[in-house]
Amino acid sequence: MRKGWLKTAILSLGILLAAGCGTKQEVDDYATNQGYEDSVSTKQTGTSDKKQTDRKGTGIAKENIKVGVLHLSDPAEGSGYSYTHDLGIQGMQENLGLSNDQIIRKINVDDTDEDAVRTALQECIEEGCNIIFATSWGYMDVTAEMAEEYPDIYFCHGTGYKSNGKNFINYFGRIYQARYLSGIVAGMNTKTNKIGYVAAQDSSNSEVTGGIDAFAMGIASVNPDAVVYVKVTNSWYDPEAEETASKELLDMGCDVMAQHCDTPYPQTMAQDAGVYGIGYNSDMRKETPDSCLCSVIWNWSAYYTTAVQSVIDGTWTGENYYGGMQEGLVAITDLADFCVDGTQEKVDEAKAKILSGECNVFDGEIETNTGEIIGKTGETLDDATITGNINWYYKNVQVVD
Repeated sequence: MRKGWLKTAILSLGILLAAGCGTKQEVDDYATNQGYEDSVSTKQTGTSDKKQTDRKGTGIAKENIKVGVLHLSDPAEGSGYSYTHDLGIQGMQENLGLSNDQIIRKINVDDTDEDAVRTALQECIEEGCNIIFATSWGYMDVTAEMAEEYPDIYFCHGTGYKSNGKNFINYFGRIYQARYLSGIVAGMNTKTNKIGYVAAQDSSNSEVTGGIDAFAMGIASVNPDAVVYVKVTNSWYDPEAEETASKELLDMGCDVMAQHCDTPYPQTMAQDAGVYGIGYNSDMRKETPDSCLCSVIWNWSAYYTTAVQSVIDGTWTGENYYGGMQEGLVAITDLADFCVDGTQEKVDEAKAKILSGECNVFDGEIETNTGEIIGKTGETLDDATITGNINWYYKNVQVVD
C-alpha cells in the first residue's frame, strides 16, 4: 500500500533537482526559504561543558566552499524530514549563490549503523567538504568523533545535544512553540476528542516527547476533554510502521492525526478516512488538501544559510544554534479555511504571547499523566531541560501499546 503522495513527491522534487540548484533557481516550497534574513545564532545552554573557542578570522572564500549533508532517507521519497532538510539546503544554496558541485549529498544513511555514518562522513571529507551537516539524531556520536579527527572541518549535527565549542556544534529549534499552536488547532477541531499522534521514539527521547507534550498542552488550553493517543514506531524512518500506527489510531476513532515521523502516512490516511490531519516538517496540504488543518514546519534554510555564511565570513564561533519562531526557523502554515470559527483567533492570541515572552509553553507547574508535578509556579523550564530531560507525558496523553 503506497499512496499517491510518493509518486507526487518524487516527481516534484525530481523536477527541482533535475533543474539543478543553481544560483538563481526559484525554490517553491512554503517551508524552504523563509526567515533566513532574520536568523540569529543563539547559544543553547547546558549542552557542552567545554569552553567556547573563538574561530573568527578563518574565513573560506565562497568559491572554495563545499557543503556535505547526510540524509536519513532519500529526499525524493516524500515531504517529510529528509525532504524538508534538503529544501533548506537548496534554499541556502540559492541564498549564497553556490553551484551544484559545491553540494555533496549522502542519502539513505542509516543512523543506527555507525559504519555507514562514518563512511558517509569520510566520503564527504575526501570529496573536499569543509562544512558538513549531519541531520539525524543517530549521527551524533560518530560525528563527534570525526570532528576530533578533523579539527579544520566544521561539523554540524541536527537535533542532538553534544558539541565541543569549536568545530562541532548542534543545531535545533523551539519546534515546541509551533507544536503548541497546532495543538490549539487540533483541540478546537476534534469532534470525538480523540487525537492521534504517530511518534518516532518513546519517552526516553526528549525531542519527540517534548513535541508531544507541547501539542497536548495546546490542546488542553482550548479543550480539556480531549485526549492525545500516542503510537510509537521506535524508528526515525519506517514507512511500514508509520502506516500501521496510523491505521491503529484511526481505527480507535481519532479524528485528528498528528505526527513526529518521516512519511506523510498519518496525513494521507487521515484524508482517506475523512478526518483531519496536522502535518509536520513541510506543508502537507499538497498531499492532503481536503484534510490538513495546518502543518508544523521547519524553515531549515534559516539555519543553513547562517552557518555556511559564517564559515565564508570567518565569523564562526563554535556556538550551538537554537532558534524559534522569532528567528523564522519554526512556524505553522496558514490554517485551512474549513477550520471551525474562532480557531485563527485563538492561534493568533497564543502566538502573540509566545513572541512577546509572556508564554514559554513549559511554564509553571505541569501535571504529567502519572500525576507527577514538573516545574514550579512562576518559573519556566530552561532550554537544557526541554532538549534533554523531558521524559514524561502531559496529563492528557495516553500511550497506545
